[in-house]
Amino acid sequence: MAIVIAIDGPAAAGKSTIARRLADRLGFTYIDSGAMYRALALWALREKLDPADMHRMEQLAMAAWIELERGTSRVLLNSEDVTEAIRSVDVSAAASMVAAIPGVRRALVEKQKAIGAQENVVMEGRDIGSVVFPNADLKIFLDAQPEERARRRAAEVNGDRDSVASQIRERDERDRTRAEAPLTQAPDAVYVDSTGKSIEEVEDSILRLVRARITNGKEFS
Repeated sequence: MAIVIAIDGPAAAGKSTIARRLADRLGFTYIDSGAMYRALALWALREKLDPADMHRMEQLAMAAWIELERGTSRVLLNSEDVTEAIRSVDVSAAASMVAAIPGVRRALVEKQKAIGAQENVVMEGRDIGSVVFPNADLKIFLDAQPEERARRRAAEVNGDRDSVASQIRERDERDRTRAEAPLTQAPDAVYVDSTGKSIEEVEDSILRLVRARITNGKEFS
């Protein structure tokens, strides 16, 4: 039976980096659910569509062919490599609006469930443990102080920290208050604060949880 490790948390908490490294260590498939919403947002912006248009975005979500290439970080949208394009600040802001649309979430959640049913995965997002895989073998809620998250994201996109901080606050508000699958910590998720910690420290702390909760230290190193 496939093992699912769910990592949720707010923007720029370090979910993608940690989930990717964890998947590599465990030999699992890494699934970046946020990349799916970003790819959809990119398509909407290219088509000059309003990311808040519920009907058009739901249609787009159903029509989109989004692939997360196994063993790499490549994201394909309708067979085009959009790995770099989906990381812009504009796409990030649009993705948050797209992700708030119930029909879009339902369409993409079905795709995510299909992947997780077939293979061992580390999947990260904002509603993986609470909605997509409520019975995940291990749930992590990865967080960091707002100032730390703004610093990380500004460095990632080479942007102004104050501007990025404002965008993160807006995204946090949208993610936590949306009607469909809001960002929330699942009751049985383990809270991990990455503020002031190195990537290695966070990774090791989660690996200890994996050994204790899933393998009892016998299967994975």
